[in-house]
Amino acid sequence: MATVRPSSASKIADAARELLRTKGPSAVTVERVATEAGVARTTIYRRFADRHELLTDALRELADPPGPDEHDISGEGRLRWVAEHAAAMVLDGIGFGGSGAVLDNADPAFTATLRAVLQEHWRALAEELEAGVADGSLHLHGEAGTVVDSIIGALLAEYGRTGTITDDWADRMVALHRGLIVDS
Repeated sequence: MATVRPSSASKIADAARELLRTKGPSAVTVERVATEAGVARTTIYRRFADRHELLTDALRELADPPGPDEHDISGEGRLRWVAEHAAAMVLDGIGFGGSGAVLDNADPAFTATLRAVLQEHWRALAEELEAGVADGSLHLHGEAGTVVDSIIGALLAEYGRTGTITDDWADRMVALHRGLIVDS
C-alpha cells in the first residue's frame, strides 16, 4: 500500500504551528519553518510574501472548528464542544507561547495576525452557544462571548497556576457552567 506524503503546504503550516506552540512567535521565521518542514526557503517564498502571511495561513485553519453537525447538539454537548475547542485552540494551536505573545504584544505584527485568527475562532464558539439559545438547549445569563472568555480564561489560569491542564478540564468547565444548560 502506498504511503500518502503530506504536501509542502501542509508541512509548512504544521512546522509553523509547532514552532509557535513550543518556542513562541520569535521562533517562527521563514528559515526555521523551512528547516522544520524539510522544504527549501524558496518553496515558502513562492507561497508567501513574508512571515506575516505564512503565520496567517498556518493559523487560519485553527479559526474554523468543525460545525455543529459533527457533535452532540444538546445543551451539554454544545457546552462541552465549546470548552474542548477553546482548549484546542490554545493546546493544539497557538500554545501558551502564542498566548503569552498576544498578552505582551512584543511583536505587534504577529499579535495583530494572531488576534484576527483568535477573533474568528472566538466568534465560531460564541455562535455555537447562541445556536443553543436559539434551539432552547441553553440559557445564557449574559453574552455568549463572555462565556467563551470565561472558559479560555480558566484554561490560561489553570496552566499559569499549575503548569499543566488536567484531562478532566473540559468536564470541570461543563460542571462550572451547568447552570446554562436547559435540557439536562
